[in-house]
Amino acid sequence: MIQITETAAHKIRTLMAKQGISEGGLRVGVKGGGCSGLSYTFTWDKQARTGDEVFDGPEGAKIYVDKKSLLFLNGTVLDYDTNMLTQGFVFNNPNAKSTCGCGSSFGA
Repeated sequence: MIQITETAAHKIRTLMAKQGISEGGLRVGVKGGGCSGLSYTFTWDKQARTGDEVFDGPEGAKIYVDKKSLLFLNGTVLDYDTNMLTQGFVFNNPNAKSTCGCGSSFGA
């Protein structure tokens, strides 16, 4: 399971509206790379793909996660940092054994 905070949900809905996307959600995944070994990925999708897990958040926000990425993301809380210097999505990932300084990659 992945939890979406109210702040992250609001940002997802705001970004979707800015891009003219009325349906769908944020695809969140994990790929090899980054300074810690694995990095987070984001894309917009109009619907879930076969085999995806779909997680609903406040304001109707949705995130789609493929089963392979879910192995690394299960139990994560997706938040959004509103600080002007570090603004962006934040993964509070209990599976991350190490993280890089910028928070965009992790080791499991």
